[in-house]
Amino acid sequence: MSKQKFRTAVFDLDGTLLDTLYDLAACADKALSHCGLPGHTMEEDRTYIGNGIPKLIERMLPAGHDKETEQKAYDIFMEYYSAHKCDRTKPYPGIPELIRKLRAAGIKCAANSNKAHEFTQELIKLSFGDEFDDVIGFGAGFPAKPDPGAAHELIRRAGVQPSEALYVGDSNVDIQTGHNAGIDVCGALWGFRGYEELSAMNPTYLAKDAAELEKIIMG
Repeated sequence: MSKQKFRTAVFDLDGTLLDTLYDLAACADKALSHCGLPGHTMEEDRTYIGNGIPKLIERMLPAGHDKETEQKAYDIFMEYYSAHKCDRTKPYPGIPELIRKLRAAGIKCAANSNKAHEFTQELIKLSFGDEFDDVIGFGAGFPAKPDPGAAHELIRRAGVQPSEALYVGDSNVDIQTGHNAGIDVCGALWGFRGYEELSAMNPTYLAKDAAELEKIIMG
């Protein structure tokens, strides 16, 4: 029997573990409406996600917007999202089962997101209970992805070698994070971006669903 390669898996949150698109888009539209600006389509919104909420706000506002409008939109978004982040957010099919299987096999699971650390912790807890060994969101003392600092810390805390860790994410930011961390990385094709963007970043693996990801991790 071949030796299991991976001993820890580090997952992105939005578009990888959880389908958060509807709630993020609804909050973005609410913020734009309060600023007297038109909203965007869901397809547009999915391209704005991945670099954290401040960058999402910047991208959704019209070109040439002023800092006052950006701050107003950010404040409204954060207030509304705090209350509505779980309205329709849910794990992708097969993901809860996958996490349980990994944990049962002794593989540690961690989450690394550009979403605010408090929101990241809350969403992980609500969606997966105590199944995750570790969580680092933005604002927990590390730069935003694709900086590899948080990924390195999660690997260090897990007590494994970089060669035993896999980074899993659905965007170019995630693939770059894995590359920057010097670890294998798997593109999640079920998420917000898709094959064209992910394959262009030369990930180690691509998985179309949780079942394929399980085979990659478990061997």
